[in-house]
Amino acid sequence: MDTASLLGLIGAIGMVAGGMAMAAGLEPYIDPPSLLIVVGGTFFAVMAKVPMAHFLGSFRAMAKVVRPGRPDPEAMILRVTELSDKARKEGMMALDGADVPDPFFGMGLQMLVDGADEGKLAQTLRAEIRAMKRRHDEMHDVLRGWVDIAPAIGMIGTLIGLVEMLGNMEDPKAIGPAMAVALLTTLYGTFIANVLFLPVLSKLESDSAKEASYREMVLEGLRGLARGTAGRVLQETMIANLPPKAKSKLAAA
Repeated sequence: MDTASLLGLIGAIGMVAGGMAMAAGLEPYIDPPSLLIVVGGTFFAVMAKVPMAHFLGSFRAMAKVVRPGRPDPEAMILRVTELSDKARKEGMMALDGADVPDPFFGMGLQMLVDGADEGKLAQTLRAEIRAMKRRHDEMHDVLRGWVDIAPAIGMIGTLIGLVEMLGNMEDPKAIGPAMAVALLTTLYGTFIANVLFLPVLSKLESDSAKEASYREMVLEGLRGLARGTAGRVLQETMIANLPPKAKSKLAAA
């Protein structure tokens, strides 16, 4: 589990809610009409913006923020090194059924075992990387919809509240509820965009970039296997993509 993401989201929500409770209690900040305008309006506006499959899939994508399963480049490089040395000694067919760190690596390795050349390997795996980026971008586009639309819907709610307030200036009792709608819709829209969805979007975009970089490293390693590069040489080439601390750890291993 990604502890930083989980604690960050819980902490941000908790700090905002705690500040509200300390200021005047939570009750003044709970207004059903404002929630209906902002949450309901944003929900359906985002749904209208994207295909239904992307809209529903975005909720599964958001869950990945706090789930484990991110790639491990160091373990992958060590595995490529082992497989390279084995292939040089016993031939590529000796790698059939070998343990692999992830399905993408396994697909490329199986292509080499089945006789694919380096060009075909690179073409196929790069197509897979492009397809992955497209899928991720589709999910990110849904989250950007929440970030962009929620504050706008909040402003619409603010205008609704102001219209109601100005239309009932002769009734002092009506001014308070109308003002609550005017202010709380802006609060809800800003909260949804900046506390809930923007951090999740940023984390998913970062994870997507890291996975794309990881897959490029896998492709580089498998191309080295196809060329019969020595494991040590291949490792030295691949660790150039790692930060200094990871390089030192891998060199020691």
